[in-house]
Amino acid sequence: MVSATENSLRQNIIDGCLAMNAQGYNHGTSGNISHRLDGRMLITPTSTPYDDLKPELIASLALDKNDTIWDGPLAPSSEWRMHRDIMLARPEINAIVHLHSAFATVLSAKRITIPAAHYQIAQFGGDDIRCAEYAQYGTQALSDNALAALDNRTGCLLANHGMLAIGDSLEKALWLAVELEAQAHCYFHTLQIGGPILLTKEQIAPPPGANSNYGLRSS
Repeated sequence: MVSATENSLRQNIIDGCLAMNAQGYNHGTSGNISHRLDGRMLITPTSTPYDDLKPELIASLALDKNDTIWDGPLAPSSEWRMHRDIMLARPEINAIVHLHSAFATVLSAKRITIPAAHYQIAQFGGDDIRCAEYAQYGTQALSDNALAALDNRTGCLLANHGMLAIGDSLEKALWLAVELEAQAHCYFHTLQIGGPILLTKEQIAPPPGANSNYGLRSS
């Protein structure tokens, strides 16, 4: 029997999907959201319109490389492997948002790394947002490439595909997804006027007394 806590978390995943579509950051059934729960991973099911989702339709998988059996009436997103591998490699991460948002996807199609055109890029753990090498969706290669691009980062582009944002909570991961699209939007438009004047690591570092969650990690 699903606990009230798990049922609430399942609904939060659905609400996140609906919010991303309503705000234009995603469309149709593209993209997916997952959340860690007691040694398992909850993730949106494959090829299911978000308006039709109910908590009981969210898929559940063990966070175990050797266990690929899922629970639920619907199969998990085709990107389940990427979500699972990130959670296994990054124990501090509890939620993952994958979107095909417009400007992030445009830059990913050009396989562009987003540099420090705006100081908020530091929210992703460094002075850039990397673009992972291309691999077909749902493959182990895509999972491996995403992990490499996310090293010491909380977001990345996926070449010719879209973006990933990861956080210690669903709220943080959703916020970072919106911020990553804002960074992509800013950088894309600066390229139309000759490119940005880039900020240094010192210029994007948090000022004294700033929130300790803000700022750079080591590269």
